[in-house]
Amino acid sequence: MPELPDVEGFRQVLESCAKGRVIRGVEVRDAGVLHGVDARHLRDALEGRRFGTPERHGKWLLARTGGPTLVLHFGMTGRLVCGRVDDPVEAHDRVLFTLGGGRQLRFRDQRKLQGLWLAHDEADVERLLARQGPDALAVDRREFEAVLSSRRGALKTALTDQSVLAGLGNLLADEILWRARLRPDRPARDLARTDRRRLYGEMRRTLRSSVSAGCVPPRDSWLTGHRDDRDPRCPRCGTALRRSRMAGRGTVWCPRCQPDD
Repeated sequence: MPELPDVEGFRQVLESCAKGRVIRGVEVRDAGVLHGVDARHLRDALEGRRFGTPERHGKWLLARTGGPTLVLHFGMTGRLVCGRVDDPVEAHDRVLFTLGGGRQLRFRDQRKLQGLWLAHDEADVERLLARQGPDALAVDRREFEAVLSSRRGALKTALTDQSVLAGLGNLLADEILWRARLRPDRPARDLARTDRRRLYGEMRRTLRSSVSAGCVPPRDSWLTGHRDDRDPRCPRCGTALRRSRMAGRGTVWCPRCQPDD
């Protein structure tokens, strides 16, 4: 599932492929990925416009045009692909944006769990993002500590709640908690200030490394690199990793590195 680092990668694809280029054509091959707009209105709103500098908030991508804003969410399998107009169309290419210079930007998505919205003005953008918390990459430590200490429930649940903090998904939350040596089921509001500060620091470091990689990298030194092993063991201490479910999500953690304090 795309998380913040993946969507930041899609933002970079959009910027390098489309920024400053006129939208010559919009071909909707599957209207099932459109939300609140039909294919004709999407074409009418965007054709002739020029893509500006894109923005990201959490897992949402904002494709600015100087007028309407194309808003994208990638669900579990969505992605943006940059190519040429004459490249073969793939089965899961849902919407094609033909650009000046012979380029084509494609929204590709197998499962179609989210998709594309059209925001006519900033008020529309704000309505779409109204339930999103601060962006995990942009939030400062003071705000992070404030939103976390006000939450009831488990730490993992709070980190992956997009209304609390936008951008963290399952892999990132498990990785950050493992690095911070905090159990995922520990109550969020009960953390000491030193724990909250350590958690914030590990989140920043993990996000920076993941954004550079364009994903949550399955490195040998990372929890992510071992969570799907047949006999998963902690890359830090060698202890057998535990598996559980929290809020319907598969959760992996180390009982030695993340003790029950």
